Amino acid sequence: MLQSSTQRSCVLIALALLMALTRTHCFCLLPDASWAVFFLGGFWLQSWRRWAFPLLILEAGLIDLVVITRYTQGLWNHACISPAYGFLVVAYGALWLGGCWLARHATGLNMPTLGRTIFALLTSEASCYLVSNGSFYWIGKQVSVPRSFYVWLMNLTHWYLPFLGTTVLYVSLALLGALLGTHLSGTPASRHAVRQ
Repeated sequence: MLQSSTQRSCVLIALALLMALTRTHCFCLLPDASWAVFFLGGFWLQSWRRWAFPLLILEAGLIDLVVITRYTQGLWNHACISPAYGFLVVAYGALWLGGCWLARHATGLNMPTLGRTIFALLTSEASCYLVSNGSFYWIGKQVSVPRSFYVWLMNLTHWYLPFLGTTVLYVSLALLGALLGTHLSGTPASRHAVRQ
């Protein structure tokens, strides 16, 4: 259980560092962990949601700004910057809410909690993907007109599984790491062992 502000601060710093290292693609070749960061933030930092979520959103935007302006011909010429970019707040919010929902409904280390974890992660990740990819496709300037629902579905089937796999991998590793840390510290694996 994350009982102290120090524990929550450590989690927030770890999540922010993970996003900084992987979102830039400059320091390491690991895939972007941003989606997992927002899900795990909702799970572990639910009580800090009023400022932790906006702080992580700001970090993501600043990372994008630095990377795009440093490595491309300019911010407004980059493929990812369009009116759809603002929808990332909604998409990441879906992940954060999925983590919050799981934190409220986890009942210990048991099969129902495993089922709830899978449900929360798949539902919030799918919602995030639909909002981010859908807004990019339907609103973004990079997709040629005319757009069609069929082409969007083909795009969805091409990109969805890699995003899902990356998010599930990071979340699984983080939760297993938390369980291992709980076990090694001698703390009982209680109902709240890996939650806030």
